[in-house]
Amino acid sequence: MSEWDPKRFWKAATVEEAARGYTVHLDGRPVRTPAKAPVILPTRALAAAIAAEWDAQEDRIVPASMPVTRAANAAIDKVAHQHTDVARMLADYGDSDLLCYRADSPAELAARQAEAWDPLLDWAESELSARLETRTGVMPHPQDAETLDRLYREVRMLDFWALTAFHDLVGISGSLIIGFAALRDIYPPRTLWRISMIDETWQQEQWGGDEDAERVARRKENDFVNAKRFHDLSRA
Repeated sequence: MSEWDPKRFWKAATVEEAARGYTVHLDGRPVRTPAKAPVILPTRALAAAIAAEWDAQEDRIVPASMPVTRAANAAIDKVAHQHTDVARMLADYGDSDLLCYRADSPAELAARQAEAWDPLLDWAESELSARLETRTGVMPHPQDAETLDRLYREVRMLDFWALTAFHDLVGISGSLIIGFAALRDIYPPRTLWRISMIDETWQQEQWGGDEDAERVARRKENDFVNAKRFHDLSRA
């Protein structure tokens, strides 16, 4: 059964117990991923959220309205089979973390960055034993190799469900540290999103908004929040 059939073909989605967790059935038939793998989920809460997305579909399936389902598919079809590669790719963000690259002017922007970003770097030093150093300007400057290795070990310890969420949290924000802060509930996800957007917000304040850019930002914010929700549901 292809879950991306464009037309609704079922009456009800239900959560069922499986040998290693929970699954979702459509009129008694188990949902499978696009790669035809069984969808076995770690928690009932995650299965229920996916069932609710299927039930919410009307005449035609709209994949964009099913973020939890899409994340589960990515976890099963991709991340579970490429865990080490995904972990390494995400850990590499530590060498160019958004929080480390600071403006040298104007002073107001530099102060805003420091106020929001320094506490997260301090938290990473305390909780992850990893101190990332700040730089001014945009030219790359390597971080300490031992620090980066500690961060990689932290990423590698995430299971493939958490790593799927982490992939979006880090990729969307541009910050490995913000990704960890989201997983560990240091701030609410929308607060962390705003922290990641300080530079863009500053530019908007100076020059005015752009409708297309604002539309993209809203979509990315929703994707960031959905990634955090997926992580929490996989633990509920």
